[in-house]
Amino acid sequence: MKRKLLTLAACLAFVLSATAQTDDAKKITVTGSIQSDILIPQEDEAIGTGKYDDWGLTNTYAEARLRSKYVEAGARVEFMKFPLPGFENDFKGWGVPHFYVKGGVEKAELTLGTFYEQFGSGFILRTYEERSLGIDNSLMGGRLVLRPAKGVNIKALSGKQRCYWDWNKALISGGDVELNIDQWSQKMQEKGTYLTLGGSFVNKHESADDDVIMADPTHRKVLPENVNSYDLRARLQQGNFSILAEYAHKSQDPSTDNNYIYRKGYVAMLSTSYSKRGMSVLLQAKRSDNMSSRSRRSMKGTSSFINHLPAFTLDHTYALAALYPYATQPLGEWAYQAEVGYIFKKKTLLGGKYGTNVKVNFSHVHAIDKNMYTGNDAHATNGYGSSFWRWGDQTYYQDLNIQISKKLSKAFKLNLMYMNQRYNKTVVEGEGGMIHSDILVADGKYQFSKKVTLRGEAQYLFTQEDEGDWAFGLLELSLLPNWMITVQDMYNVGSTHNHYYQGFVTFNKASHRLMVGYGRTRAGFNCSGGVCRYVPASKGVTLNYSYAF
Repeated sequence: MKRKLLTLAACLAFVLSATAQTDDAKKITVTGSIQSDILIPQEDEAIGTGKYDDWGLTNTYAEARLRSKYVEAGARVEFMKFPLPGFENDFKGWGVPHFYVKGGVEKAELTLGTFYEQFGSGFILRTYEERSLGIDNSLMGGRLVLRPAKGVNIKALSGKQRCYWDWNKALISGGDVELNIDQWSQKMQEKGTYLTLGGSFVNKHESADDDVIMADPTHRKVLPENVNSYDLRARLQQGNFSILAEYAHKSQDPSTDNNYIYRKGYVAMLSTSYSKRGMSVLLQAKRSDNMSSRSRRSMKGTSSFINHLPAFTLDHTYALAALYPYATQPLGEWAYQAEVGYIFKKKTLLGGKYGTNVKVNFSHVHAIDKNMYTGNDAHATNGYGSSFWRWGDQTYYQDLNIQISKKLSKAFKLNLMYMNQRYNKTVVEGEGGMIHSDILVADGKYQFSKKVTLRGEAQYLFTQEDEGDWAFGLLELSLLPNWMITVQDMYNVGSTHNHYYQGFVTFNKASHRLMVGYGRTRAGFNCSGGVCRYVPASKGVTLNYSYAF
């Protein structure tokens, strides 16, 4: 780590000296941010918080970026020596895992250090940071971006992927080409037609001698040192209509995820949308098969994923609607999503005085057909066969929700939601069976004046499975421009009868934000975009501070 820091310091010194020679020093800008999340924990046997060794826990990040006309450099310090609950086993420690120097001219850009990148929809490559999920799978190496001609974008990269406070040994290399065809045709632009074609390639080179826990230690398998992935995509937009088709393929990649079988992987997706004033339609379908792709074949959990498969389910923000969130199953699933939004105009029967917004969303995720191979024949190492169009015998997730948003007066706005959900807890979490639930939400906001607004939520979840029914209530008082006061409680009606109460006071001033709170947090999964992380129960005083400069 010290060698990396010295190298970074030398690069920064070179960047600043070179910039000062070509541009006035005053043109160098410095930006950055600070984020610190702190918990002063209290033990609570009723909700299962466990024991704490430290009086205070924190995840703290500080980053800075220096920019001139042609060069940018940056670094991020992360302090998690006493990490928040759920981060103890992975991120405990501190250091500078993110550092880079980037130089660019009109048609080229070169980055050295750590960076994030995504090819297409991310089916074969997506590196990103999501602090709430404990995800930072950046690459450390180099990336070159070229724009040699109008409408042509080329990317090439190579590096090693971050794994908490280290980098995995595998070398990840790849390239992406994207062609904006409409930029070559004046007629297409005049007609509002936009066509983008893209293709990507990613190679993972991982030594076959790395330690691997095999299902059968008496038979050591020959593991491929090179795993290749390909992606082809096309996006067409004509006026209000848009369609995206994408296909990705991965060569043999035995890993802990797939129990070291030699089956190839792929994912196919079709997404269409139509929108105009007052109406929108979205239709999506995706089939994935054995598309878990990591930079270290023996890893489990959320670490070391090279790629990303979107869930095709709605990311809910209401507490009870998000109580059972779906996590994408990369080993195989059929996923569908449909959404229709419509605005009933003002002064109509359903629109009323101010109009009415209605949105209906439906998602369904099902197992793919798997014909398991047995014995020692040539097919057995592939694990299974699978007919493309046939479903398997399990529903993984289903969600039908209807949302109505209506302004009842100049000061009062009401949002209503009904949701019917099927959640296969065994598939997503390992055990628990199928959970059927119905959820009702009422969300009202009343504006007393330009500076004072009160918002309230009432939610109820009905189910006969798992822990039974839940109730949730929230009141949020906004006092512009600086203050917000929130109180809420999530109560398990069905079995434990635990209250998960919380209270927060938030202060905003310019680029500063400080929130102080106290309460309980339920154990469960925190999810975003189909990626989930288990967060244990906690109780105590929370302080959250952020600042951007």
